[in-house]
Amino acid sequence: MSDEAGMSGGFKAEGRAPHPKVSVATRILTAKETGVLLALIVMCAFLALATESFLTTTNLLNVGRQVSLLGIMAVGMTFVLVAGEIDLSVGSTYALAGLGTGMLIVAGWALAPALVAGLLIGAAIGLVNGFLSTYGRLPSLIATLGMLSIVRGTALLITGGQPVTVNERNGADAEVLATFEFLGQGYLFGIVPMQLVFFAAVAALGWLVLARTAFGFRVFAVGGSTKAARVSGIYVNGVKIWAFVIMGVMAALAGILSMAFLPSGQAGRTGLGLELDVIAAVVVGGASLAGGIGTIPGTVLGVLIIGVLRNGLVLMGVSPFMQEVMIGLVIIIAVAIDKWSMRSRPG
Repeated sequence: MSDEAGMSGGFKAEGRAPHPKVSVATRILTAKETGVLLALIVMCAFLALATESFLTTTNLLNVGRQVSLLGIMAVGMTFVLVAGEIDLSVGSTYALAGLGTGMLIVAGWALAPALVAGLLIGAAIGLVNGFLSTYGRLPSLIATLGMLSIVRGTALLITGGQPVTVNERNGADAEVLATFEFLGQGYLFGIVPMQLVFFAAVAALGWLVLARTAFGFRVFAVGGSTKAARVSGIYVNGVKIWAFVIMGVMAALAGILSMAFLPSGQAGRTGLGLELDVIAAVVVGGASLAGGIGTIPGTVLGVLIIGVLRNGLVLMGVSPFMQEVMIGLVIIIAVAIDKWSMRSRPG
């Protein structure tokens, strides 16, 4: 992968280095994100005509809140997929970090140390995933699939398979509990859900790191061609490990916010199957499973498409079973388009 291919995080990273004579408008119209945005607009327009409540402020803010935890994790998954890897352990990480943080708060810990401990759980899991996939030379699909079971089993062991409930009756300090619940249930200025605020902040920071820093350039370079990246002096294993660590921290953050929103969870159910939605959102947003392609704006759009689709199907009275069928079709179509576009792309 050329240096130009990694630096932009957008048009160039997709192998379409713009010619000096190509206008900005042309570049925007031919970007993958534009197609995803148009699909989102068409979907929203259809739902606005098909239902009476879709475009209400309350419903749109609910959609924003509902997709926030998925979006936070999808930002982390973007780093992993762009680096040419995959992480299937995110649902288990989400569960262990959230339940672990809740247990510490019930045990009497102050809020800040409990939150840091939860995030460190995610970072540690990401670190193990990174080492197994690099120095361990295991395919990340297999390594993280194994970690999915290990982490889920660990959550079951530390909880004894029993639900974890964070409330004053179980020993949580009233002041700590109030602040903790505000993180998941509160509203900024009484309007914007705090979960959505966290998602916006994470997406902005993720875009800045991936598209505007040397580390972001290295992530694209490694995902585009490991050999070329290594020859150019990039520490490939280090870049991949950091991508997994970022993913682990994002999964942990989402799990903690989930526990703060609904302060009760069970290790056997929390976050179960969540990894599929996370990967789907990133792929729908234009990232490639082959690595080297993907942007945070595209991921945000992919998350919104998944969220709007689920919300719209509920408003239209579609059965939950058919909803799963529809989501699956969207995933298949998105991956198929990615594969077809890769084949038709020159070079």
